[in-house]
Amino acid sequence: MSLPAAPPQLGDQRRDGAPAAAPVIRQHQPASAPKPRLRVLDGLRIVAAVVVLSAHYVHPVIWGSRENKELFGPIATASRYGWLGVELFFMISGFVICMSAWGRPLGSYLRSRVVRLGPAYWFCALVTGTVMTVYAQFYGGNHPTPSQILTNLTMVQMPLNNPSLDPSYWTLWSEARFYLIFAIVAWKGLTYRRVMNFCWIWTVVSILAPNSGLPVLEAVANQVYSPLFISGICFYLIRREGARVGEPWILLALSWLLMQRYMTDIHGWNTRPGDKLSWAVCVAVVTFFYAVMAAVALGWLDRVNWRWLSVAGAMSYPLYLLHQQVGVTLMEHWSGDVHPYVLILSTTGSMLLASWLVVRFVERPGSAALKRMLERRPVRA
Repeated sequence: MSLPAAPPQLGDQRRDGAPAAAPVIRQHQPASAPKPRLRVLDGLRIVAAVVVLSAHYVHPVIWGSRENKELFGPIATASRYGWLGVELFFMISGFVICMSAWGRPLGSYLRSRVVRLGPAYWFCALVTGTVMTVYAQFYGGNHPTPSQILTNLTMVQMPLNNPSLDPSYWTLWSEARFYLIFAIVAWKGLTYRRVMNFCWIWTVVSILAPNSGLPVLEAVANQVYSPLFISGICFYLIRREGARVGEPWILLALSWLLMQRYMTDIHGWNTRPGDKLSWAVCVAVVTFFYAVMAAVALGWLDRVNWRWLSVAGAMSYPLYLLHQQVGVTLMEHWSGDVHPYVLILSTTGSMLLASWLVVRFVERPGSAALKRMLERRPVRA
């Protein structure tokens, strides 16, 4: 692409001898100017949520190991890796949080996280607690106590050693730690250099924390999943600054290397009794996620801009919160009376409908009311 012609300088003459007009100086838009919504990220969110859902609905615990393979065949094999959708969630989170925090003061950034996550989570946690109180807790243990349900409303039940109402809620603590430590750089205002320094420091701390003898540091560093959040941030920096900036690509390569190392632990945690997951398949799937996020960063997927993806992306959050404990309890209740495929599809449809209802009648009005409350200032005399 050829460079544009240089604007005429003051004192230059036009061909007719008249002095040339002074060049028009265009001001750059501020970094905080609104940007078009990346609906492709909304699409990736709902895909990740459905992938995680498949791992829980096509599960040997529900159908039995032998029956599971006979009923679902290749679907059963693929669903064994459905938990990897969480890894995609974490990369998207790194991208989106950095993008949404850019140009915002710290207070606005923190309020946006509470407004975005709070209303839907509180409602879904209460629904899940009610279902688990009425029905037997499917994933083992006793019915939740009132204290356990109330403690789950804090979203920090894990560091409080309180059982989560839903096994899927473990990811919320990883997300919360990311939001809190990212507030450090958001406090001073985001710039390319500050964000890159933050990512390098977090990477180094994540590597050193396990052998530091400091449990608090290890908990905050979240070393197993930090490479995914950091990768998402790097992809946003590439999107913002252009593909020619080299430093984010270098950190992405290091983050991928750390990811494949930690995958030896993660895939072991997710291996089912009597089964064995392939480390190579896990790394290949997450590498594919890296490729997709790179395509987003480079603008190659900008044409994926259908408006309905915004609604689908919003549904992914309540779908993730409701699908496991509530959905599997329903499936367990009806598994002896309904054909497996019909049961899975109907349960999935029910969870999608419930998610849309939560977005429409709980999250949107609840978030608006909570935002007004948090932004209300005291009346000064």
